[in-house]
Amino acid sequence: MQWPRHWRGRQSGSVPAPARIGKGIKSHSRQWTMLLGLWSVLATGQPIGVEAVVAQSRPIFEDVPISGTLTSPQVSLLSAQVEGLVSEVRTDAGDTVVAGQSLLILDTELSEIALQAAKARVESARQTWLDSQRRFQEAQSLINQQSIAQSEVDALAARMRIDAAMLEVAQVNARDQQARLHRHTIKAPFDGVVSRRLIDVGEWVAPGTAMLELVGQSQLWADYQVPQRFYPQVGPQTRLRLRFDALPGQILDKPMHAKVPQSRSNGRTFLLRVAIDPKQYPELIPGMSASANLRLDLHRQSLVIPRDALIRYPDGRISVWVSQQQTKWGQTSKVTEQLVETGINFGESVEVTRGLNAGQQVIVRGNEALQEGQQVRLEQAKFLKPKESRP
Repeated sequence: MQWPRHWRGRQSGSVPAPARIGKGIKSHSRQWTMLLGLWSVLATGQPIGVEAVVAQSRPIFEDVPISGTLTSPQVSLLSAQVEGLVSEVRTDAGDTVVAGQSLLILDTELSEIALQAAKARVESARQTWLDSQRRFQEAQSLINQQSIAQSEVDALAARMRIDAAMLEVAQVNARDQQARLHRHTIKAPFDGVVSRRLIDVGEWVAPGTAMLELVGQSQLWADYQVPQRFYPQVGPQTRLRLRFDALPGQILDKPMHAKVPQSRSNGRTFLLRVAIDPKQYPELIPGMSASANLRLDLHRQSLVIPRDALIRYPDGRISVWVSQQQTKWGQTSKVTEQLVETGINFGESVEVTRGLNAGQQVIVRGNEALQEGQQVRLEQAKFLKPKESRP
């Protein structure tokens, strides 16, 4: 039996398979299985089954690999608005909290004393104002009898207004002390997870001292630094294919959320942001790495085929196997090899710039060991792609 022409010139005993363009070199077990199948087919004269696609003209995209990080739009270092001694810490790193939940309490003894004194001053001012009001009313009843001078009545009226203002000042001071006392309890401003605890019981804190770090979980952002030369090509319709270590085998197809129109001078990049719903993907948390392919529309069309259809030779030639004539799926046909030139690769597809015509049936499975004019049975290819999620 004669070796296929791809293998001529090789020494016997070597693995007779041309280099393939694809995700990697196929395993030896698969090669030998295909070889044994080929020899049995050649021996019996039956056509082998192959999978093929129809070459079609499609829009051309450029895939730009980028890497980024998952972040939360809500990250707060919680601090007190008043000074005081930490008397109780009710949470720790890793705890999930809800908005309004008490997280930390400062000692309230001195503030409670100040509040009691403020309330006492309010009561004193109220009694003074009531007394001024009583004397003014008595003076008004005597003015008709001409038993009191008008100037004295006016003085009592002024005194009453002054005492009313003093009462209002005392009430404001009391509310201030009440608010200060309320601020001795640090509460969660939003739902989230405590990522860091920076304080302990017995420590004295001043206003602005960071005590806890709280990270929100209602929304996640995947932030990417993209080379500035792609800025004009990124628009509202731009989509990204995201991959995460925490979601093995999954690809998230997401639209761009925002691009920041400012280039970083140190890296000549701009920020591209993608929004992710953490409720839909609970495995994702802030700080995780996020790799992605930024798909940019080149606004042109060309002939596109799967990368698995390509066969590359050591001398640089690239070829594909095609059916010699249009054949219905499931029917037999002879195949021929055609040299092609390729352009841009994107995803699992590749642009063909020369050597192939639209409508030709191109072999993508079982093309490793074909011979010129060999009879095959054409089946429509069914590709196994990674699980893809869309918004």
